[in-house]
Amino acid sequence: MAKSVLSAPHFQDEDAAFEYVEARLWPNGAVCHHCGATGEKIGRLTGKTARAGLRKCYACRKTFTVRMGTILESSHLPLRFWLQAIHLLCTSKKGVSTRQIQRMFKCSMKTAWHLMHRIRFGMEPDHSGPLMGGPGERIEADETFLTNSPKTKKAQGYQHKIAVLTIAERGGRQRSVMLERSPARPQISRFIRANVDPESTLVTDGAQYYRAILVNHETVDHSKDEWVRGDAHVNTLEGWFSVLKRGMIGTYQNVKEKHLRRYLSEFDFRQNTRERLGVDDERRAELALAGFKGRRLTYRSTDRRSGASA
Repeated sequence: MAKSVLSAPHFQDEDAAFEYVEARLWPNGAVCHHCGATGEKIGRLTGKTARAGLRKCYACRKTFTVRMGTILESSHLPLRFWLQAIHLLCTSKKGVSTRQIQRMFKCSMKTAWHLMHRIRFGMEPDHSGPLMGGPGERIEADETFLTNSPKTKKAQGYQHKIAVLTIAERGGRQRSVMLERSPARPQISRFIRANVDPESTLVTDGAQYYRAILVNHETVDHSKDEWVRGDAHVNTLEGWFSVLKRGMIGTYQNVKEKHLRRYLSEFDFRQNTRERLGVDDERRAELALAGFKGRRLTYRSTDRRSGASA
């Protein structure tokens, strides 16, 4: 008999939601947010007046929950709603709109907007992993342009558009960055050198600003209708850009430039945890939740410029 994934206990019951999050953020047992105590020094408060997930540290005599020290802290939304939103954002290839979340949870647009941005913030990479590529590996690099206002979608040229650079391993990871409105070459060079193994082979179109970044460099000349030459092509990124643009136009529609970085993190996260890499929907949501630890994003800081330097 068919059964909805969202009928799972941690999506419906608050106590089950806390147990689910605690098992993933505290794999070795509860840890006091205030003093770091563990084991028998930590107790669970129960009773009619105790809220779900409340713990007490008998070393420092303070209370805490698994929300503290994470993106979940200071949120008035039930934890089960958070888990539902994480699941929806992780399983929707082109994203989920704030308006849809607002209707589902019957909350304010402000609450839904902040919720979704905090989840995207948790999806941002910490850049602690190895460099992309390696000897004999090809890394595709290409840029695309996004419009940030319905009024400019039919305008000619690129001055009103936002440039996005993406680099991708074939069959592996990728990373994207928004390029500032200044000469592109220095930003592109810094971003590629900071993220790509220097022994990789860079594959790009014929744009001049990709030259002399890596020793090994292959190009295809799109201006002459050359799209593939042997193993040289950027078709991996061309396909991904189509997904990105459909999401930005069809789902999100009007994204401010100062927030674009987080939307790119969202799309990169789903691409880097796709099924072809052996990650299913449940595991993808767990990986997103793991990124919440040690991070905070208040409403005021969310509305400031995100920044997107290469």
